[in-house]
This record gives sequence, structure tokens and C-alpha cells, in this order.
Amino acid sequence: MHDQFDISLEDSDLLGEVELTTNLIIAASESDEHLSVDEIDKILGVVPAPRSEA
Repeated sequence: MHDQFDISLEDSDLLGEVELTTNLIIAASESDEHLSVDEIDKILGVVPAPRSEA
């Protein structure tokens, strides 16, 4: 018999966001200076979009 109260409360998107935020907090706390945009992008795994030919 199926238990209607047996549900997963795990939100994978939220867990991913928490991990990214945690990584930023750790990096910022270990740095003597402000993090540059490039450093933040690297921590977050941001890949620059290819430039389109005009």
C-alpha cells in the first residue's frame, strides 16, 4: 500500500544553490581582497558565451 506521507523533501536545485553560495562564502573568507568578477565566475562554473559574428 502506498503511503501518501512518504515523500522526498529534497530539492536538488536548492541544494545546488546552497553549494554555490557556500563555495563563494569560503572563497571570500579566504581572500584578502574583494573577489573579481572572473574569480566569482570561476567559482560558480560560469562559462563565457561564445561571441557571435556580426
